[in-house]
Amino acid sequence: MGPTRAQFIQYAPAALALASATVGPWSALAAAAAGAGAWAVGASAPALRSLIACGTTATGCGIAAHQLLAGGMDPLYALGLAVPAGAAVLAHRRNTAAELPALPATTSAEQTSQAQLITAWWKEFISGPTQTEGRKLIQPGAVLAHLAIEAGDDHVSFTGIITLPQGQQVRVKAADIAAVYQIPVSQVEVGDPKHYAPNALPITVHLQKPSASPQIVAAGTPTTPEELWAAHVAVPEGAMPGTTLTLTRYDGPLDWEGIATRDRRAIGTVNIQDLAGNLDLETIQIALAPTDKPSQMGVRVMKEHALMHGTMLSTVVDELSMDSRGYVRLGTYIDSRPALVPLAQPGSGARHLYLVGGSRSGKSGVLEQVLLSAHRSRIAVILASPQAGTIAGAPLAAYCGDGLDEAMGALRLAYALMLDREARYRSPAFPFTDPLILAVIDEAHMLLAVSSPYHAEAKAIVEQLTRRSLKRGIGVVLATQTPLAEDLGNSTIIRSQLLIGGGAVFLRCAKGQGSLVGANAVEGAEGIDLSRIPSTWPGQYDKVAVRDMSGLATAAAAGPEDGTFGLGYLLTPGSQAVQFRSLHLDIPPASLAGGQPPFGVEDCEAWRLREAIAQTPVVDQRGKNLTGSLTDLLTATQHGQRTLPPQRAQTDPAGPAGPAVPSDGQELIKPRILELLREASIPMTAETIARKLGTTAKNIKPRLSELKKRDEVANENGLWRAA
Repeated sequence: MGPTRAQFIQYAPAALALASATVGPWSALAAAAAGAGAWAVGASAPALRSLIACGTTATGCGIAAHQLLAGGMDPLYALGLAVPAGAAVLAHRRNTAAELPALPATTSAEQTSQAQLITAWWKEFISGPTQTEGRKLIQPGAVLAHLAIEAGDDHVSFTGIITLPQGQQVRVKAADIAAVYQIPVSQVEVGDPKHYAPNALPITVHLQKPSASPQIVAAGTPTTPEELWAAHVAVPEGAMPGTTLTLTRYDGPLDWEGIATRDRRAIGTVNIQDLAGNLDLETIQIALAPTDKPSQMGVRVMKEHALMHGTMLSTVVDELSMDSRGYVRLGTYIDSRPALVPLAQPGSGARHLYLVGGSRSGKSGVLEQVLLSAHRSRIAVILASPQAGTIAGAPLAAYCGDGLDEAMGALRLAYALMLDREARYRSPAFPFTDPLILAVIDEAHMLLAVSSPYHAEAKAIVEQLTRRSLKRGIGVVLATQTPLAEDLGNSTIIRSQLLIGGGAVFLRCAKGQGSLVGANAVEGAEGIDLSRIPSTWPGQYDKVAVRDMSGLATAAAAGPEDGTFGLGYLLTPGSQAVQFRSLHLDIPPASLAGGQPPFGVEDCEAWRLREAIAQTPVVDQRGKNLTGSLTDLLTATQHGQRTLPPQRAQTDPAGPAGPAVPSDGQELIKPRILELLREASIPMTAETIARKLGTTAKNIKPRLSELKKRDEVANENGLWRAA
């Protein structure tokens, strides 16, 4: 096997230098032969010029040395002529060495030698073993496996997998690879470690990228984020007028961060929907982060959402306990900071929490996390869950009302505990010995909505709790499916008190029910539409949509990145709503609680009579005149003044139950009207309905008009029937 082209070009000058010292004038013939050989093997023009120059120098030195020796002069003078010949050889090798490492576009037949060169550089600088003494490798043993080269007329790239023995983690960075192959870092693509094993990480290196074709942009058209901001956002009709954008990170037009600043004026609240429209983006792609300065606002634009992969609850379980300020961790903000909400304020009592989220939005997971945080913080929980069996953390509650009737009983108990503490603590003195209490109300619309049989009583109790309970160490955690006023019994008091007294969590809602503008406006959440939060990440299930099952692990358990569970906005008093994601509950709450019993309520009269109180309504039959003192409530309880829920107390006037109970001022009429019309086989006049219900037509007609407005009954020629 003869010498290669590279070897011939490198070692031919050394042969010329040796020939010029021995054969004298015949070295000219050797130089000519070397030049012809270099031409024959296809040497490049720079290498050929360097070779000819080296041969000429060596020939001249050889002729001079021959003349000196033939003339009988000192041989040392002849030996001195070898110095310029050697210098010419070194210059030639330096010229050709600078040319050899280049990786030009090659054909498939030449890829073997190119792969050898890529691998040699990798071993020399990254993985080893190397023969160069004193060189520090980037990560010994991190070999480049499965090397594949793609070469074209205008591009050269290679792919591979950085592989280490089992149990080790890849530490080679994109900047390291770029430094070795002397290319920009932007031409190195390293796989996300979250998606691969720690000891195997795929890479793609573009040694030579094709030149991008120039894009024709109209003169004056904004292209950079700063220009787009100035043209559409900072203008008077924009989302943040009078502001300037300063970028802090830029990785593309859809992946950057910056600070919006207004000169010596507060930015205030920002309409996130207007901002998305200004930047021509989806609202889920934009996140705002208020800073310490009112005149600045952090802005983040995302191509891939930063919270897609979530945070497992089991990894941060120690952070769930309440800190000295009364805060617990509820999730992770868009900038990776822990998302904190207050459950108490030392020296001032408890705090409220308002939670909104539709089906499959992660609302139950947030409630379970709140129950676990309360348990680890030694806070007693009164749980009202109208929809039975939906909260996995129910065993952590000191009292659990599971089901519609039992949930109403839990509300009555929470109200009685507040009255009990008011009787014992005439003036709030903190700290007092009683534990903090959280009254958690799940699916609150089932109790508070106008259609609920407990609407009036539940509304009266929750209004009083949200107004008066904080200073008595009792907080309210209220969860509904939408932010609509109907879910809170059309009570503006409840929502305003919840927002003033604590934080708010807004998760995904059904289409058309998630707007936080108009009648449902919430200060600090302007422009947010919860129905625009996608149920799945964009492009997550494209293969399923086209029925392509290749590459899908159909038997694998669902991970947090498979859906947007827990993704939403967190609002604390006096701040802007910020994107966050609640912690992903991968272990049941009871397991994380360590099997300890729930923290109990103090031994007081209301707690000792809890079962009787839960069965005793605290309003009159019309839903008015709420019992306002513990003495009156206990008197009603001890006298056994218990009633069945309205839907059970309704009796058929024509049945064997005897004469109808007068309902004029005694009980709610509308539910009885609806039941009568639904059970009747024929339409009735208002007078007939009044006679059957044991009241007057004067009381019936206004109620029928109200029911008609809600489309629950219909009137045809004076005859009423159920809709």
